[in-house]
Amino acid sequence: MSRRLSIPDAAGAWRTIRLAEPRAWPEHPRPYRSRVAFAAAHVAADPFGENVPGAPAVVDWNATLAFRRHLFRYGFGVAEAMDTAQRNMGLDWSAVQELVRRSAAQAQELGARIASGAGTDHKDQLSSVGEVIDAYLEQIDFVQSTGSQVILMASRQLARLAATADDYLRVYEVLLGQVTAPVILHWLGEAFDPQLRGYWGSSEVPVATKTFLELIGAHASMVDGVKVSLLSAEHEVALRALLPDGVRLYTGDDFNYPELIGGDSTHHSDALLGAFAAVAPAASAALAALDAGDRPRYDREMAGTLALSRHIFAAPTYYYKTGIAFMAWLCGRQPGFTMVGGLQSARSVVHLSRLFTLANEARLLPDPDLAAHRLSLWLAAAGVRR
Repeated sequence: MSRRLSIPDAAGAWRTIRLAEPRAWPEHPRPYRSRVAFAAAHVAADPFGENVPGAPAVVDWNATLAFRRHLFRYGFGVAEAMDTAQRNMGLDWSAVQELVRRSAAQAQELGARIASGAGTDHKDQLSSVGEVIDAYLEQIDFVQSTGSQVILMASRQLARLAATADDYLRVYEVLLGQVTAPVILHWLGEAFDPQLRGYWGSSEVPVATKTFLELIGAHASMVDGVKVSLLSAEHEVALRALLPDGVRLYTGDDFNYPELIGGDSTHHSDALLGAFAAVAPAASAALAALDAGDRPRYDREMAGTLALSRHIFAAPTYYYKTGIAFMAWLCGRQPGFTMVGGLQSARSVVHLSRLFTLANEARLLPDPDLAAHRLSLWLAAAGVRR
């Protein structure tokens, strides 16, 4: 393949790239032996739906469920209805329920692992910590009813209403006393959601970590693991060494995951990553190498994904969902680049053009001609012509 493509750069400049040969990434339909790996999946919007800001989400269910089957074929469990799927950014509670119900049924049919987010985002006007508990319990009951594992998501409402660390402990102690199976606790940093500043009762991370560990230590039997998305490799390495035996640390660090999952001679992180939705075939090849005891090949395969992931998650990080959906469209895994809440407008022409270049360099475009055609159509629609 020798086709070349012109890509717009900053300040109206253009650069020419050569389309890379697609790589035949082997599928890996079984889970990995050495690590537990979830990919946090996005939703594909129905292009005929009224998916404008503030409107109820209209989802393309065929494309959305097909994308999850794509992840299953590469050995990943699905982390469902998380911020990757636009929780608090366009995906309303009615759509969340339908998403979890359909996705959990599909996972059970295919023998795949699924864990789904339970939070409080269906209630806007909560006025007390007690009402936060009730809202959490409503979503937990629903998720458990589908057969999915529960991920206890961080709550904007709790962050707003909690006065002290004791308020957080009170809420989570009640929730962990009500769940029927071990859950994943989700600590989402303010880079992903500024409204979560000060979670666990302090904006000082060491202080918040102490409260977090106190909760886990008291309820370790009901905590499968913790997903930490603070984008600090140093903090994660220190935290995972302090967790009780049997409690996993699922990295949510989309900037440093290769080294964290690879680990050292003592500890490693497992994975629950939005980035894996974009780089699943390459991440699968890396994890298969780790299973085979080939750390150098693991490092090489993961290294090839990192520039793309860091670009997708560049500041403002909470708009990374746009890059995930754009990548899925380029790869032919959904029919259009439309997002619920109109979020397809959240990244610039230059940003998404750079995403194309990095995906091409990583050889993650399964049909480069299709991807180039779609990029050209999108650039023309945006009024970008050389």
